[in-house]
Amino acid sequence: MVTGLFDHITVSGVMAFIYFMDFVISLFIIFFDKKTPTATLAWIMLLNLLPIVGLVLYLVFSQHISRLKVSKMSENETMMKHFVLDIQKEQIRHGFVHYSNEITNRWKNMILLNLQYADSLLLGSRSIDLICDGKEMFEKLIRDIENAKSSVNVCYFIVKDDFVGRKLIDTLTAKAKEGVEVRLLMDAMGSKQITRHKLKDFKAAGGKYAFYFEPRIRHMFLRFNYRNHRKIVTIDDTVGYIGGFNIAREYLGFKRKFGYWRDEHLRIEGNLVFDLVSRFFIDWRYAYDDTTDLSELITIDNPERDYENAIPGQIVSSGPDELKEQIKRAFMKMISCAEKSIYIQTPYLVPDLSVIDSLEMAAQSGVDVRIMIPCMPDHPFVYHTTLYNASILMEAGARVYIYENGFLHAKTMVVDGEVSTVGSANFDIRSFKLNFETNAFIYDKDFARKMEEQFEKDILKSREYTFAERESRGVYNKMMERISRLLSEIL
Repeated sequence: MVTGLFDHITVSGVMAFIYFMDFVISLFIIFFDKKTPTATLAWIMLLNLLPIVGLVLYLVFSQHISRLKVSKMSENETMMKHFVLDIQKEQIRHGFVHYSNEITNRWKNMILLNLQYADSLLLGSRSIDLICDGKEMFEKLIRDIENAKSSVNVCYFIVKDDFVGRKLIDTLTAKAKEGVEVRLLMDAMGSKQITRHKLKDFKAAGGKYAFYFEPRIRHMFLRFNYRNHRKIVTIDDTVGYIGGFNIAREYLGFKRKFGYWRDEHLRIEGNLVFDLVSRFFIDWRYAYDDTTDLSELITIDNPERDYENAIPGQIVSSGPDELKEQIKRAFMKMISCAEKSIYIQTPYLVPDLSVIDSLEMAAQSGVDVRIMIPCMPDHPFVYHTTLYNASILMEAGARVYIYENGFLHAKTMVVDGEVSTVGSANFDIRSFKLNFETNAFIYDKDFARKMEEQFEKDILKSREYTFAERESRGVYNKMMERISRLLSEIL
């Protein structure tokens, strides 16, 4: 009976069915899917040119999670958050900026944007350390964890089962044995090497762990396209880490393929850490089914009361569980307000046209726009698009540098030597729309100068991408750039 059934199935019949499905999906994308026109055209092109591949990719990558309420807050937390947000909004509208100084006064419109659009409070820090070396970052992180007294909250996109990952887990296990409240949150796909079996000692010691978007069946990632890309650690609610480093040997420079790993992380002390703790627990509650109340963490600190010369900043998060693009909008505000300089470091330069246009206008207005990208691809299609976009910005007057001392993974921007950002978000559509990301935005001249100085040091280890080099590319590379840019919205 079964054999007879399959006798009637032909290759032409299967292809006809696939073409029909592609047609139905194309109509769905056009009339019902809330994609941008560029993404809509890219999907329709892929479905028609590569019907089988396009159908599979659409089913795997084009899910919607905006209704999952991943980042939900309780009614009491929401009320408290809006209460303190409204206070700061009213203060700014009446000419008063918390931590009022030359920088916050100039950038008050950006601060207000993050307050209104991203629900991001302006809070202060006693100190913010810029860390550019993986070994230094990991040593400081382990030391801070070892000195923890009450709590350690760890969230990483990637934790690998190598000597770096095992060192972190062993250190967390030791603190859990001491009675410290230890929580470990990992992205299920990025940290797939870490199994429950490898965490049994950690759990036995009292540690808690969870995997973000963990599949019901191992390695069957139904939400493959949506990852928790954040890198956040908080210790005793007073020390916080945020940036681009993950936990694996390559991030410390121990992988021959990449060589030295150039990245950027912040170590923060002070009340700005409260927003990192809140961000961690919002993610943690979804993955672990926790009921921790965040009301006490939602506060406006008093710089005159707590500490002098506080460094003001905002923690901005974004994710595909809502239609907003908070980090992208903050980036664009920085770019549009630039008067002198814009320094950007990113492994992937694949933003949408609105960001490209903003950078073009800045360069054409006489702003010194400098962009640094890596010398090697870790995703070939993305790298081809990066080079294409780099050439577009070069034509507008921007300068592009290719970092040659290993792999550049830093995700940073500093504008006019006044405001800067460091975090997990790349300059690409994936970070703006598909990944769960978090960035710190810092309003401080001294810190911005440190970032500019580091950028200038990195230029010495880079070569400038020139029109002559671009023209010397082979036919294959030129063709790949053209194809890749058409698919940039779905890479």
